Amino acid sequence: MKRQTFNEINITPLTDIFLVLLIIMMVIAPILDQQGLSLAIPEYVEQNNIDKDAKLIKITVTSDNKYTLDEAQIEEKNLASTIKEHSKTLPDGLLIQASGESNHESVVRLMDEARNAGVHSISIVEI
Repeated sequence: MKRQTFNEINITPLTDIFLVLLIIMMVIAPILDQQGLSLAIPEYVEQNNIDKDAKLIKITVTSDNKYTLDEAQIEEKNLASTIKEHSKTLPDGLLIQASGESNHESVVRLMDEARNAGVHSISIVEI
C-alpha cells in the first residue's frame, strides 16, 4: 500500500491566531496612548532664592511615611480636608518636604490629595 503525500498546508488556525492578536492590539492601543501625570522638568533653585513671603502649605513626609504639618501629624484619611482647609489662608500652593527614605507612594498620594483639594502649584524638596 502506497502512502499519499501531503502537499498543502492548512493556514486557517494561523489566520485565526493572527486575527485574535490583531483584535487584542486594537483594544489595547487606545489605553497605551493615555497620559499619566503631566510634569514639568524642575529647575535647580538655590535655597537662598526661595521666596520667604510665599504663602505655601508645607507638609513633611517623614522617613516612616507619616505626614506632618507644623509639627502636627496628619492622618492619611484627613489629608484632603487638611489641605483644602489650609489652602484658604495659604493660596500659593503646596511645598512637600520629603525625607530621602520616604516611599514614592507616600509622596504621590500627597500630590494626588492636593490636586483633588484644588491645589495647582506643587513643589517637592528633599530634606
